[in-house]
Amino acid sequence: MRILESGRAAGTATADDGGASVGAAGTAVRGGAGGRLPLNLVTGPGLRRGARRLLTAVGVLWAAATFTFLIQALLPGDRATALLNQLTGQVQARTPEELAPINNTYGFDDPLVVQYLNFLRDLAGGNLGVSYQLHKPVTEVIGDQVGPTIILTFASLIVAWIIAAVVIVGTARRNRLLSSVASGLEAVAAGLPQYWLGVILLVVFALNLGIFPVVGGTGLEGLVLPALTLGIPLAGFLGQVTRTEFEKALGQPFALSARMRGMGDTGVRLRHVLRHSVLPGVTLSGWALGSLFSGAVIAESIFTRPGLGKVLVSAVNSRDLPVVCGIVILVAAIYVLANLLVDIAYTLIDPRLKKS
Repeated sequence: MRILESGRAAGTATADDGGASVGAAGTAVRGGAGGRLPLNLVTGPGLRRGARRLLTAVGVLWAAATFTFLIQALLPGDRATALLNQLTGQVQARTPEELAPINNTYGFDDPLVVQYLNFLRDLAGGNLGVSYQLHKPVTEVIGDQVGPTIILTFASLIVAWIIAAVVIVGTARRNRLLSSVASGLEAVAAGLPQYWLGVILLVVFALNLGIFPVVGGTGLEGLVLPALTLGIPLAGFLGQVTRTEFEKALGQPFALSARMRGMGDTGVRLRHVLRHSVLPGVTLSGWALGSLFSGAVIAESIFTRPGLGKVLVSAVNSRDLPVVCGIVILVAAIYVLANLLVDIAYTLIDPRLKKS
């Protein structure tokens, strides 16, 4: 076996095809048939960070599942009676003989602990139960309507970033008054209630001006107002957390160097400064995706768009708890996925984070 020292301070090592060796810092291994494998993917900080992410994801999903189970189990009233009344369309007291088949079918008469364990078992197998109202699997009910909601969620995030980036690039440290006004508008936008903003946009641009459809609208024109309803408040938050970093980056050596090479101010701001100041906004976007997804449900009810909003409103009104709980768990899963996407975005924006 032969060990070759590299010129780097940390040191790496290589070996002949028949064996393997590790360099001075133990950062890479070469096997007989494979290439160089970074050890931090399987040991050290990389493994610990991955384990923390996994445990956090499992914890969030478990908490959401437990919360939804408790909602179903602890709400006042007998679940079997409520379900039977809904099925028959008649609200009245029921005899034990009438309720027995439903209790046996759904396990309502089992001890609470047994119900909880069965609920977790079914959830782990992807079974969210059956809709009381539609008599279809909850996964099918959600799957039929989740597409428009996801489209609205990501459209709102894109709108928010476009608004925030345009305002910051156009106003940061250009003029004290202009910058102060823009910063104030960001604070106002961040505090706007989504429901109130949606109603205002609907009245002004749909009812009065007639620019956008009042009801429904599955095309691009029907997406604009709902996306603005969710995107404007988020743009205020993104602007607040990004502006400070952006103004700091304007005075950094890399920005001054770009100007000395003849690059214009707008080019410096867009190509260099913005990239170095968006990490706080990217972090906020991870949280915002989950919030936007739940907010999309509200926006869909305001603008009468297809999606989970209509499904959720109908499920709440009819006490269709499996559907309500399925949507809650889906929102938690979106939150977990969003934070994973944030971690990936971090390494794309700043490749140095791959080494940590």
